[in-house]
Order: sequence, then structure tokens, then C-alpha cells
Amino acid sequence: MAITIKSPGEIELMRESCRLLGLVHNELAKVIRPGISTKEIDRVCEELIRSYGCTPNFLHYQGYPASVCVSVNEEVVHGIPREDHIIQEGDIVSLDTGLIYRGYHSDAARTHAVGQISAEAQKLIDVTRQSFFEGIKMARAGNHLHDISNAIAAYVTPYGYGIVRDLVGHGIGTSLHEPPQIPNFALRRRGPKLRPGMTLAIEPMINMGTEDVEWLDDDWTVVSADHSLSAHYENTVLITEGEPEILTL
Repeated sequence: MAITIKSPGEIELMRESCRLLGLVHNELAKVIRPGISTKEIDRVCEELIRSYGCTPNFLHYQGYPASVCVSVNEEVVHGIPREDHIIQEGDIVSLDTGLIYRGYHSDAARTHAVGQISAEAQKLIDVTRQSFFEGIKMARAGNHLHDISNAIAAYVTPYGYGIVRDLVGHGIGTSLHEPPQIPNFALRRRGPKLRPGMTLAIEPMINMGTEDVEWLDDDWTVVSADHSLSAHYENTVLITEGEPEILTL
């Protein structure tokens, strides 16, 4: 299946979908605090998305039971919100969510510090976030897809962190997951050429220890195999004739 090129009209719909998701993330950042349950974060997220006249695209996607993935500490992605999972001082919490606006999807993730966290945890969050920005320096028409992957890997690798290989970014548009897959690790092959109108969800997932991950018994929650901390940073990005446009910021 080919990578979809969005028309000017579709790009405007993607921009609005992503703008609204950016607002959702800004509001969710304010509710992260010690003592809140991951289920309460999910309730707030769904209310916010629906208040903008949009639909949560994660809810019931392939059976996922919530509107936001809330992944704490060693949880890499897809943490299922629960009433009995209470956020603690010193935790790091990754929120991954998206919405549908007039048929067009957006997707973004952020990792948040809860109160005072260790310097090591803060460094992991900062490196993961910056690796996204290093990657999108290569997200220009005429470059190749894996130029993005290689730039992310080149930035992260000197820190000795594990770049998750089992999970990757993706294209996005009228479906949450479209071609192409976008790895965050280095590749020799170049991948497809980037063209204006492509919309890509670029999302480094970085572990403090091993790159290896495991799935818990709920068949959703992914954790680092050595239970080291994990961070996640994602935006939906538009390839243009010039600089890439980060739609979810």
C-alpha cells in the first residue's frame, strides 16, 4: 500500500485535528500529579476530546479500552488506565493519545515528570524529546524516510540508551496507522523518498537500559525487558516543500 499524499484540503483538516490534539495534551499536562489514578487521566482525556467535537481514536481501536495510553516508569507504551494505578511522586508518565476531526486522525505523545524526579530520569526524557527534533531535521522533501530513523539513532546511541525496535512510528491520515513504518533505529537501506503532503507520526521510544521489550498479560502494556525507565515523544508531522511542519505542537 502506497504512502498517501494529502491534498491541500486534507492538509487543512489534518492541521485542525492536530491543533486540537495539541490543546488536549496541554490540558492533560496540568492534571498529572501524585495521587491521581491513571483511569482519572483517561476520563479527563476523553472529556477534553469530546468537548472539541472530536472522537478519541484510541478508544476501542483493535479492542483497546481507553482514550489515552498511560504508561508509567518501565512501561514503554499502551499502558491501560486503571482505578488502582495511582501516580506517585518521582514517577515518569507517558501519555499517548489521538483524536479524529472530520475523518482525519492526529497522534502525539509526551512523557511527564511527576513532582521531583531523578536527574537520570529527567535526562532520559530530555534526550528522547530531543531525538525527535534531531530526526525531523531530515524530514524534508527529497530526503529518504530512513534519514529520519538514522538521525534519531545517531543522537540517542552515544547516551547508551536502548532504542526500542519492536515498535515504530507510522503514516497517518484517514486511518490512525497508514504506511510507512518509521523506525527509530539505524538502517542501511534508505526507504522511500519523502514528498510534500506526506503526514507522519514520528515517535522515538527510548529505554534507559535494554532495547528489548515484553508484553504484559493484558496483551497491551509493553514494558522494558529489564524494567528500566522508558520515555516516549511523538508528534504528527507534515512534509512540505521546505521545513517540516509539526502539526501537534
